[in-house]
Amino acid sequence: MTSRPPSARASNIRTQKTKQLSSGARRVVGKPSGSGWGRWVLGGWLMLALWLGVEFARMPDVSSLRTQNPRTTALMAQRAEEAHEAGKKPRARQAWVSLGAVAPHAVDAVLISEDARFYKHEGVDWTEVENAFEQSVREARLGRGASTLTQQLAKNLYLSTDRSLLRKGKELLLARQLEDHLSKQRILALYLNVVEWGEGVYGIEAAAREHFGLSARSLSVAQGAMLAAMLPAPRRWLPAQRPETLRSRAGVIIGRLEREGRISGAQAREAQAELSRFFGVSPAPGLVAEAS
Repeated sequence: MTSRPPSARASNIRTQKTKQLSSGARRVVGKPSGSGWGRWVLGGWLMLALWLGVEFARMPDVSSLRTQNPRTTALMAQRAEEAHEAGKKPRARQAWVSLGAVAPHAVDAVLISEDARFYKHEGVDWTEVENAFEQSVREARLGRGASTLTQQLAKNLYLSTDRSLLRKGKELLLARQLEDHLSKQRILALYLNVVEWGEGVYGIEAAAREHFGLSARSLSVAQGAMLAAMLPAPRRWLPAQRPETLRSRAGVIIGRLEREGRISGAQAREAQAELSRFFGVSPAPGLVAEAS
């Protein structure tokens, strides 16, 4: 039997080694090993822990808010900057009031509209977060924000209105800080005094005077429901413009106030009638009982 020359055997060996290396490379590129994925996951968690630690160290001292009202907020500063960029003079109308100086049904309307589980969570309502996530998956888009009053307060006081995961992460950390240092009543009072209720209008006292010409203490059930209904879009859903979305949302809020025992049936019927007069429409049959 004739043997192959040494050069042929060497060439064959090199070819086999090349195939083995190529096959191994394809395995590495196509499917990382389990230990490789583990290192990536561990690295991700370490980076997250590092980021949380850095951000926690940068957290503002919220304990002063127990007794002091902030003279301005991050949202006010952002709106002032936006006005300057648009060549306008910034407008800021605000008047601080205590919870006792606000009509109770107006406070209830805000809670029902924005955070019905306010007294049951510790800053973040994970039940609502889960519901919002499931809705986003079903609709294949970003759904409702699921932010609690405490989260909204944190955003108003210290953050911007941009929608990003980093901003949301900071919001969650700040919300926990607020809940750790402040009572629920203090958080609610701060929220009602700094939240935006129209262009340059901050707080429920300024909102009551701006939109209805009276004090927050004198708000009717219908007026309180309208202010609560404005909150998701406070610079677009203005009572003076009579948007249908505002009327519909306010009607639902009145229905929920009755259903949850915050107002009587007679108060609900009168509020629905007042709402219809304000918007110049006839009351819809069964609207009083409507709830969602």
